[in-house]
Amino acid sequence: MMRKTDFAFWTFLMMTGLAGVTTLVSVTQTHSSASPNSDLYRQLDLFGDVLERVRSDYVEKPDDTQLIENAINGMLTALDPHSAYLSPKHFRDMQVQTRGEFGGLGIEVTMENGVVKVVSPIDDTPASKAGLLANDLITHLDNEQIVGLTLEQAVEKMRGPINTPIILTIVRKGVEEPFEVKLVRDNIRINAVKARREGDVAYVKVSTFNEKTHENTVKAIASLSKEIGADLKGYIIDLRNNPGGLLDQAIAVSDDFLERGAIVLTKGRNNEETQRSQARAGDVTDGKKIVVLINGGSASASEIVAGALQDHKRATIIGTRSFGKGSVQTIIPLNANGAIRLTTARYYTPSNRSIQAKGIDPDVVVEQELPEEMKAKAAQTKVRGESSLRGHLKNDKEQEDKSGSSAYVPKEPEKDTQLQYALNLLRGKIAAAPAATTAPETSEPEKKAN
Repeated sequence: MMRKTDFAFWTFLMMTGLAGVTTLVSVTQTHSSASPNSDLYRQLDLFGDVLERVRSDYVEKPDDTQLIENAINGMLTALDPHSAYLSPKHFRDMQVQTRGEFGGLGIEVTMENGVVKVVSPIDDTPASKAGLLANDLITHLDNEQIVGLTLEQAVEKMRGPINTPIILTIVRKGVEEPFEVKLVRDNIRINAVKARREGDVAYVKVSTFNEKTHENTVKAIASLSKEIGADLKGYIIDLRNNPGGLLDQAIAVSDDFLERGAIVLTKGRNNEETQRSQARAGDVTDGKKIVVLINGGSASASEIVAGALQDHKRATIIGTRSFGKGSVQTIIPLNANGAIRLTTARYYTPSNRSIQAKGIDPDVVVEQELPEEMKAKAAQTKVRGESSLRGHLKNDKEQEDKSGSSAYVPKEPEKDTQLQYALNLLRGKIAAAPAATTAPETSEPEKKAN
């Protein structure tokens, strides 16, 4: 069974059931110069020659399994930053993570220039409590260099039994010397949705899209609606620093606020692979005003939600440009040999905008105000988006801009410039933003992605 995700980062790879069965067909074919695949067979012969030479002549006896796994992973990682081979252990780890609970540090990471880059720490985890920041570079784990490791290998080293320590060596822009941070691994529970009352406004923070995101979002909205009652002015859906997650959950959350129309389009290599997800009648907010907050750390599934609500003019998008990851990964199990994570499609907003390497531009750009001690190091809060990743898929519809933007969000709500702007907008203290110029494609309202 193939399973689709839209993860930007290894730490949030999970599975969904949005694809059909994959059948591997073995075809016997005669090698000849006339064969259209003759060049491929010659290259496979070359690979076999190199493999045998390494096995017979390398200075130390290599591990055959490791050789093949590395070769497969090299082939996949050369395609784009999000395709990779998952060994049986990594595949099991991914399945464990699907449940939203594991032993680790609580950081979303990616790989950049051979070192691990922090995308954002997860709230209330060892990483956030230790003060790690978005864009911090991790160069050593327990004094061992990361250079030479894949992202998956580095993540595996950072995970481990609860209550075991690990020392990270951090390079931070604006800080002259690398410094060490000691963390103790904890049981990381991905609490995807947190909600609170902001006076007469309901605030819902969605930190990732896991199996419980849609369910918990609906519960949070129902609870706050009841608590605030008739005084409710509207809802703030905070997707800042949300790295993505499950595609079906992004569709379900978008559907929560829409009565009809397209939510997202996914387009593969061939036209027949195009899928359109449709909203069904029913808005959990009963038509109340919605503001969605995004920034440079908003990626993938969060961009699907922001793009859908923006195209349908259902919400006002406030903040700064999002990360720009507009590709879908499919997890393809390989029996007992792990799985591959393969980029199989691009996704598009209802108005047929490609998010890939471009991101979502907010309706109202509101830069986050930085505290005085951070203004001199403003560059450390800038997330380099998808367009800056080596080997990223190109945007197939228009010229790319540099995606990504500031990812700093202050912990104190009163100092959160973007949040305060959203509150004032919902309370009528600021004029509403002009209507978006894009409009979604018309379509039948009751069809669902298959």
